[in-house]
Amino acid sequence: MGDTQKERILVIEDEEHIAEALKLNLTIQGYNVKISPDGITGLNKWRAWLPDLIVLDIMLPMIDGFSVLRTIRKEDKKIPVLILSAKASIKDKIKGFHCGVDDYLAKPFNLDEFLLRVQRLLAKKAWYIKKNNKILFNGDSYTFGINHINFITCNAQCTKGKITLTKQEIKLLKIFIANKGKTVSREKLLETGWGYSSDITTRTLDNFIVRFRKYFEKNPKKPCYFKSRRAVGYIFDH
Repeated sequence: MGDTQKERILVIEDEEHIAEALKLNLTIQGYNVKISPDGITGLNKWRAWLPDLIVLDIMLPMIDGFSVLRTIRKEDKKIPVLILSAKASIKDKIKGFHCGVDDYLAKPFNLDEFLLRVQRLLAKKAWYIKKNNKILFNGDSYTFGINHINFITCNAQCTKGKITLTKQEIKLLKIFIANKGKTVSREKLLETGWGYSSDITTRTLDNFIVRFRKYFEKNPKKPCYFKSRRAVGYIFDH
């Protein structure tokens, strides 16, 4: 099975022997795994790589795991996060759940239990996506017209030349590509793209569409790919 089909797991853990052991065992299970040794690089890798699951330690260099989790939840309310920490008090667990963690496992831990919790979280995510008909495009790249998007590097070659796309732009593009030829309502785009975050409005969404037209359309005022459906939403087609 190629990496494009493997579920991606980001391990944010500063103890190298634990991180490498987790990577080895998760890789054996068929997952694509990357490691970050501190909170800052963890956040950067999360934004660039777009993993399916995050395994997160609490006691990290640079910024602690709770701060990492709060930052993630401001941008993505649905990615599964499993805290794996020596901080095992009820107070710490309650704080973790207040910050938005999905599961919490204390160190030392049983490997089989850990792997089952990972499997459960990924299965729950897959079920949720299927149930709500919110499948995202999962390929590594996509070409339409003269435009080419690399979802691994977050770079695109387009009418504006070479550009770097943000995590949110990548997510919205994946929604449009997965629904190619279908009208997607503003409500669906907001729910799938942001989880109805309280600070996101339809105007924000419209601004992203304006951006896409500037990037990918030969004439942004007469779009061929990203078209409006009055009072409904948008359609991507080519």
